[in-house]
Amino acid sequence: MNTKVDAYVAQSGKWREVIEQLRTVALDCGLDEEFKWGKPCYAFEGTNIVVIQGFKAYCALLFMKGYLLSDPENVLLKTGENTKVGRQMRFETADDVVALEPILKAYIREAIAAEKSGLKVEIDKMRPVPQELLDKLDEMPALGKAFNALTPGRQRAYLIYFSGAKQPATRIQRIEKCVQRILHGKGMND
Repeated sequence: MNTKVDAYVAQSGKWREVIEQLRTVALDCGLDEEFKWGKPCYAFEGTNIVVIQGFKAYCALLFMKGYLLSDPENVLLKTGENTKVGRQMRFETADDVVALEPILKAYIREAIAAEKSGLKVEIDKMRPVPQELLDKLDEMPALGKAFNALTPGRQRAYLIYFSGAKQPATRIQRIEKCVQRILHGKGMND
């Protein structure tokens, strides 16, 4: 057990019991406990399998490659409209976790088996780059260098945000608003 996770659990407020139950399930499945992104993370041979996340209305167990799971119980949810790979199981009480424990363990074992087999998720190619961004990158070579240095996920988040605007003027405004963040190597939500 990781002492950073102990501290996280101790201060987790209304989700403490849910987190404790999820932690027990993950550890019972033989996963290694780590603390990443400010959250309890459970890995198999160095590869992240699940993360415990507390939100306002629920506590979730995020399967990092949930897209690969068969989900016969239909309990996995996409975390957002643009989510490709991760899937969540959501809980409101510790009793919810206890009731779903056999399913949770089966899903975790399936996720471990997917890792062992080397199964990969085919992610769509990068979104097209809006012309307004291409123009700005031509105008500011340092911006192009900074954008290319971002992780693929951060690049994708910006492209989704910029492309989401229907009007060219709005795309330009969004790009201008994000220039400094990109130059500082930050993603949309950093």
